Amino acid sequence: MLLTGLVLGAALGFVLQRGRFCVTGAFRDVFVARKTTWLTAFVLVIAVQAVGVAALEGLGVISPASDPLPLGAVVVGSLIFGYSIVLAAGCATGTVYRSGEGLVGSWIALIFYGASAGAMKYGVFADLTTWARSQTVGLTTIHETLGISSWFLVAGLLAATLYAVHRHLSVPRRPVATLPARRTGVAHVLLEKRWHPFATALVISVIAIAAWPLSTATGREGGLGITTPAADIATYVVTADAELIDWAVFLLVGIVLGSFIAARASGEFRIRVPDATTVLRSIAGGIGMGVGAALAGGCTIGAAMVATAQFSWEGWLAFGFMLLGTGLAAKVYIINPSRAAAGDRAPALTNA
Repeated sequence: MLLTGLVLGAALGFVLQRGRFCVTGAFRDVFVARKTTWLTAFVLVIAVQAVGVAALEGLGVISPASDPLPLGAVVVGSLIFGYSIVLAAGCATGTVYRSGEGLVGSWIALIFYGASAGAMKYGVFADLTTWARSQTVGLTTIHETLGISSWFLVAGLLAATLYAVHRHLSVPRRPVATLPARRTGVAHVLLEKRWHPFATALVISVIAIAAWPLSTATGREGGLGITTPAADIATYVVTADAELIDWAVFLLVGIVLGSFIAARASGEFRIRVPDATTVLRSIAGGIGMGVGAALAGGCTIGAAMVATAQFSWEGWLAFGFMLLGTGLAAKVYIINPSRAAAGDRAPALTNA
């Protein structure tokens, strides 16, 4: 059953690469370009996944748990994580799938992300993380706090998201110059044609929903996740503890594999070596992502996309403060680059 993680991860990596689904870009565009198309696509994943999670839970297929809210750790960790993804030129998921494209800067960020997350979860800083996340307030999920069925929140979020999608789709899109097609049929759609953000989001939603029962079948209660498996891999390299290798580790490896397959098939794979400034920022960003995600309880996937689908306070607060952290870093490195060290801009990101 662990191999289902590899297969699902490969599918996710393929979709992320071909759809150019970059959460850092989605968050950054809100502040830099004043555009919310990709942020809406991100919320669409949450909304559709929320329907699936509620249905699976109602059928008794899964029993997701929500821990008490470690308010301080979530706020601080999410701000650190959101700030760091700009430095690393990609969030946890973006860093993983760009590693499959051949970006050496993403390799560096991913290595330091896993190492720092491992240090925070299992290593020298584990006691700090445990203490910070033990400082909780009496809140778990939003619907429990309000004393209502989660289906009311599901319906409200889905309706609001579909309205936002409709608003975006009603605005005529500017034509984008493209090269003449070299493929036809399915190959053209999968490997050449520009994927629409909302179509990409819907496919990711299906994968995110499927992750719940597939992961649960292996004894791991949860959906998609990046931080813990990255920490597990880094720790396994040091300790050779086979118990660290679970479904989520296979998922992470699958994302890299799927992205590599997509990049090679579409002709987009290329080894790209960064300059010294980008290397330093990748290191700093990777370390910050690991620290922030460990404190926050997850990255933009585990916390901001999966926990939000459960309507946990932790997930939605993480989402908001990660977005705010990204905005702060965007102001320093992109909007007002003269304030950054040496006045240089952060590496550009694109959803194109």
